[in-house]
Amino acid sequence: MIWLGIDTANTPLSVAIVKDGVLLVEENSGMAINHSLRAMPAIEELLTKAELKPSDIDAIAVSEGPGSYTGVRIGVTIAKTLAWTLDKPLVGISSLRALAMDALFFDGLICPIVDARRGNVYAGVYRYDNGKLISIYEDGHYSLEDIMKFLEQDDNQVLFVGKDTVMHEGEISERLGQQAVIAPLHFNLPRASALIHAAIQSEQESDVHTFVPQYRRIAEAEANWLKGQGKDKSRE
Repeated sequence: MIWLGIDTANTPLSVAIVKDGVLLVEENSGMAINHSLRAMPAIEELLTKAELKPSDIDAIAVSEGPGSYTGVRIGVTIAKTLAWTLDKPLVGISSLRALAMDALFFDGLICPIVDARRGNVYAGVYRYDNGKLISIYEDGHYSLEDIMKFLEQDDNQVLFVGKDTVMHEGEISERLGQQAVIAPLHFNLPRASALIHAAIQSEQESDVHTFVPQYRRIAEAEANWLKGQGKDKSRE
């Protein structure tokens, strides 16, 4: 079975092709590039390197968010278009789960982080158990303070993954001390191959027609409007 994996949810770009459980080719980049211009050419390049045609793809895994609104939309749109055109199954996977997959086998808690500005982060907390990642703190849009309070209740070490971790490393280390482990740089980019692995484990196909990005928060313009109306749904 041939899988195509696509992750454009944040600044990094990752695309991969896996055949029968073997990684054939993968491209990962942490540079700030325009996914709308680079993602499809990257997919085409990988297919060429693997000597495959689009019709050879059997299934598609895509990062569904949270993350950059634009980045998430681009990846989901490409994945849905390919799945619809090629009549192939589509599986959406949390971008945070995909990041946490980089840290499989860590004996402790795994906390993927993506900066969401103003002291907020997209984050979740996972634990590796019997070959699978178990979510113990739901992916969402939180203040870093909320995440720290939750983690301080646990005695296990916490591995923080994600290229944005460095932006909050000072506060993390101050709050958690030696309990905090900052992942080395090669763990901090999402890998589309890990995304595919998570999709295979999920065994849950998404409906191409109804599949939508999972932003985990409302858009800033809507939040500002609701605030003006005396409502605040940003934490719902």
